[in-house]
Amino acid sequence: MDFPLFLEFSRRGEMTQRDAFEESFNLVDKAEELGVDSVWLAEYHFNIDRSVLSAPITVASAIAARTERMRIGLAVHILPLGNPIRIAEEVATLDHISHGRVEFGIGRGTFPNVHEGYNVPFHESRGRFDEFLEIIISAWTQERFSFSGEHYSCNDVGIAPHPYQDPYPPITMGITSVESFAISGRMGYPILINPSRVFTLAELKPAIQEYRDAWKEAGHKGQSKVGLRVPFYVAETAEKAHSEPRESTLNSMRRLGERVAGYADLRGTTGDWGAEGERILEMGYDDWVKDKVVFGTPDAAVDKINALKEDLGLDQIMYEVNYGNLIPYERQINSLTLITQEVLPNVR
Repeated sequence: MDFPLFLEFSRRGEMTQRDAFEESFNLVDKAEELGVDSVWLAEYHFNIDRSVLSAPITVASAIAARTERMRIGLAVHILPLGNPIRIAEEVATLDHISHGRVEFGIGRGTFPNVHEGYNVPFHESRGRFDEFLEIIISAWTQERFSFSGEHYSCNDVGIAPHPYQDPYPPITMGITSVESFAISGRMGYPILINPSRVFTLAELKPAIQEYRDAWKEAGHKGQSKVGLRVPFYVAETAEKAHSEPRESTLNSMRRLGERVAGYADLRGTTGDWGAEGERILEMGYDDWVKDKVVFGTPDAAVDKINALKEDLGLDQIMYEVNYGNLIPYERQINSLTLITQEVLPNVR
């Protein structure tokens, strides 16, 4: 089973942008030292008080240069915001810089304001995503190609370099909405689930089964692969594991609930944003601890991970150690150390 570390390059309180980069790169160095297999990078735009990670390919190049072993993933690169030829060139270049350590996680993007800020209509995100992915794969696998679509056209184009990995970096589709499970299964890609907006952990099983059923019905070879992004906080005692991440978790819950509820009148997309936001805002901290996160002592974390793995048939659990962005750096390091040394080695 795969256990990547998810990073947001967070800002905490009055932390400067310079400090956010320095602290996050230090966390990457510590992860490499502790034997973490891979780090995956968020992509955030217009979240100036939360994250400085608006250019994940650039940051991934820096990580590739300062590490030797760990793989580097994008979780996720928002395809509709960019130029597909440029994305193909930059990710292929990153693959060479890292000597083939890239994992290409992709998604449509969850929130409309991000698309609006890039002058990309949110209702076009599905069509752009599908076209751009086709173009990127064509650019990676053909010497020259042409494409004519609703959102992008090109004629007799060839790129250099092609990816280091053959035929190209592994592709994973990030999903949040109910409808994306069947779509991803039909497309035949591994998935990475971010359940925070829509699901509790206990509610995921039917959706995952829908993905697997769609995979089989589409006739794809091999086995489907399911990853799950989950906040972790591990401490020496149950009391610390419950109390220390509380303020930061409540910050994330409030921020997410208000943001989702703010799109209650949104049209042209799936899901009931108003109901989803209201549900999040009505949940208490203990509700979140019970069915949204993995908080506890090492033994308790092992038990919860084993239960999730068995119940959902997971192939990957991606964990973050600064959920809500307010956890002090020393506590992040302590939690990461316990996770890598006392939790993950004991997962069945």
